[in-house]
Amino acid sequence: MDSLFTPSSIAVVGASSVSGKIGNTILSNLLSAGFGGRIYPVNTRGGTICGLKTCKRISEIGESVDLGVIAIPRDGVLGAFRELLKLGVGSVIVVSAGFKEVDHEGWQLETELARLANEHHVNLLGPNCLGVINSRGGVNASFATGNPKAGSIGFFSQSGALCVAVLDWALGTNVGFSKFVSLGNKAVINEASMLEYLGNDPETKVILGYVENIEDGRQFMEQAVKVSMKKPVLMMKAGTTPAGARAASSHTGAMAGSDKACNAAFSQSGVIRVEKLDELFHLAKAFSVQELPLGPNLGIVTNAGGPGILAADACGESVMRMPTFSPDTIGELQRMLPGYASLYNPVDLLGDADAESYGRAVRVVGHDPAVNSLLVIIAPMFNLDLTSVAKAVVEGMAEVSKPVFCCLMGRKNSAAAREIFAEAGIPVYDFPKQAVRAMDCMHKYAVWKGRPPRTYITPEHDLDAARKVVDNVLKSGRSELVEFQARDIVTAYGLPTPEADLARSGDEAVEIAEQLGYPVVLKIASPEVSHKSDVDGVRLGLKSAEEVKAAFWDITARTQRLRPDAYIAGCLVQQMASPHSRELVVGFRRDKQFGPLLMFGLGGVYVEILKDISFRLAPLSVEDAGDMVREIRSYMLLKGVKGGEPADFEAITDVLIRMSCLASDFPEIYEAEFNPVLVNSEEALVADARMTVVDISAGASQEQDGRE
Repeated sequence: MDSLFTPSSIAVVGASSVSGKIGNTILSNLLSAGFGGRIYPVNTRGGTICGLKTCKRISEIGESVDLGVIAIPRDGVLGAFRELLKLGVGSVIVVSAGFKEVDHEGWQLETELARLANEHHVNLLGPNCLGVINSRGGVNASFATGNPKAGSIGFFSQSGALCVAVLDWALGTNVGFSKFVSLGNKAVINEASMLEYLGNDPETKVILGYVENIEDGRQFMEQAVKVSMKKPVLMMKAGTTPAGARAASSHTGAMAGSDKACNAAFSQSGVIRVEKLDELFHLAKAFSVQELPLGPNLGIVTNAGGPGILAADACGESVMRMPTFSPDTIGELQRMLPGYASLYNPVDLLGDADAESYGRAVRVVGHDPAVNSLLVIIAPMFNLDLTSVAKAVVEGMAEVSKPVFCCLMGRKNSAAAREIFAEAGIPVYDFPKQAVRAMDCMHKYAVWKGRPPRTYITPEHDLDAARKVVDNVLKSGRSELVEFQARDIVTAYGLPTPEADLARSGDEAVEIAEQLGYPVVLKIASPEVSHKSDVDGVRLGLKSAEEVKAAFWDITARTQRLRPDAYIAGCLVQQMASPHSRELVVGFRRDKQFGPLLMFGLGGVYVEILKDISFRLAPLSVEDAGDMVREIRSYMLLKGVKGGEPADFEAITDVLIRMSCLASDFPEIYEAEFNPVLVNSEEALVADARMTVVDISAGASQEQDGRE
């Protein structure tokens, strides 16, 4: 995208001589940024604008241009775009609004713009965007106010208004950017495009992004995984309320909202998700100027006990640790500090500390072999020269090749000290928790970046047998699989189930029960009854022929009375599982952007009330499956407590991987759930399964996605 970020010629279509108009602001920004290439203002009135000769029509330019910027009313945009194509334009920015964000006609115009851009291999940014800024290349093709300083932060945003606010903040805090991009409606260039470009941009050290939706989840994840291995990606995702939960018909569907899918996508691709805008830039400061720590151990030097305790509390809420210093470090601190100073972590220099004390303390603590990074807290005291302290800390840390962060509390007299730290590449925060949060994120990212490659396996399964079941259900016009149909798919994927068979009468139920051996379970078999508990359609622990026959007639009669619309195939007679088994829930639901989202948790109250669940996107690696199991809060119950036997973790991960395989193989399966999966120390049995299918060939998948 060189023609977008480093063009040699730019046409501004809709350039204006009227101050305050968008076309005038874009032209003025290009000139004030020092753009050294050719600029062609286009305005139907002709004349000169900002000292530049104006073309009345695009065709008058008469030569190719790298970048076209269109800032005219919507109805003229498509014609202007076609004229730019005739000039062989490489990239086009459409800042004009009124497209798919407004009405159907606007959507049609935007669709045609995207079609033409893709057909002619032109980079299209927007429409409905602020523009683009390359701070190091003298390009400010935007209608933002002011030119940000050059830096190493690449920023892109779906919201133009947010871009304006961020630029204003950056100008006020002296934060610099390498590239600054407003994506707008993302007709062609989207967040995945920007990740790919900024990931390869040598001027960008850290990438920040704000999005409200992600156009192509799989494309995004593919790029995010590649880029995150090279440089940190921090993103803020707005619009987190899942509207699809109201249409869900399973535990998985009720809990697997789009925001859960986004969290899983970020986690699996190494993207650091940030909840607040101010935190986005607090973290960006750290990542852009400091190297990654080699471990979680943090040394703290402070001149006030309270802030030191706050920092220790923040460590306790994160993965950061406060190690014990070596005897040599403690001895050195003892020799150089007053007897009443605290020599342990955190090192409290007390309120009468001076610049020399700070310099010596950070040097000693920074050299301790147990310390991976250092936090220096400076509380302004009446006799403390903050500028001298800043110089002493910078000089002391010059000898230490470890990340160092500063918490400089107070704003009134700290401007000069903050500037000293900024020039030395030491990020400064107002409060201890902000600094610890930044170090926590940097350590987690370092761990993610250094992890071994993921292991993906495809377990043996009978794809043809499963395909036959799915096709038969689709041909019948039904969307819900009855349990014995779902069991056939479960079996085809090599998952063990308790022995069971379908009974169409009470006598047949008794016959099956005696073949399986008592006790048994009876469950209603009906494609219209997703949740058997709604009709009291399950009987457990049946120990005789009389109990089985009575249960059969009671279940079927009750279901017929409560659901007269339901087709009743009979009852499934199933072998009882071991009394020592624990119940699990494993499921997936197909997310509109990211595809199958898998869910795992303990059954019963843990999923229904506590919502103690974990999520990942398919395909699932072996490591992802293990992480899902360990991530739930009730994990220790699976490990075994008070003498209880641990669950068969290998069997649990096998269920998850086979579920992932099923989700990847069958886009027709919109939603599936194994509930319960009964696990003990020897095996994991899928005791019940339900699935929802859609006819994707008829566009039914889009109808299902519309639920969200």
